[in-house]
Amino acid sequence: MDRSPSSHTLCIRAERPADHARIRQLTREAFAPMPFSDGTEPELIDQLRAAGALSVSLVAELEGQVVGHVAFSPALAPAQDGAWYALGPVSVAIACQRQGIGGRLIRAGLGELESMGAAGCILTGDPAYYSRFGFEVAPQLAPEGAPPEHFMVMM
Repeated sequence: MDRSPSSHTLCIRAERPADHARIRQLTREAFAPMPFSDGTEPELIDQLRAAGALSVSLVAELEGQVVGHVAFSPALAPAQDGAWYALGPVSVAIACQRQGIGGRLIRAGLGELESMGAAGCILTGDPAYYSRFGFEVAPQLAPEGAPPEHFMVMM
């Protein structure tokens, strides 16, 4: 069965309480094969949610099933003015990866941050992927413990 978003309606929407268990499962499965993952991504999302720090939390729904998630939370500002946010984690169901769902989630989330008047967004990730959204590597701004070659900002 072709499950590509081009042949079916993909809906990007705000998470709902009923989505929490699926987001946890989806995130765990998406990060399990990643060599850089320590397996704590689902707990991070739960902790941010419990602290009221999920500023933007979107899901991608395909045929009534949640197949993707992206989180944005408040971040310490690399610059002094305005509100800054951190992107991540972003997860897409393994069967639905490489179909543009993660990109659509990220763009939708960045659009929401823009409408909120965000000054910028930070992340630690693959420059080859995240540069397409306007992020730039900023090793001089990397917090202690973050790999400087993967610390990125968008203002």
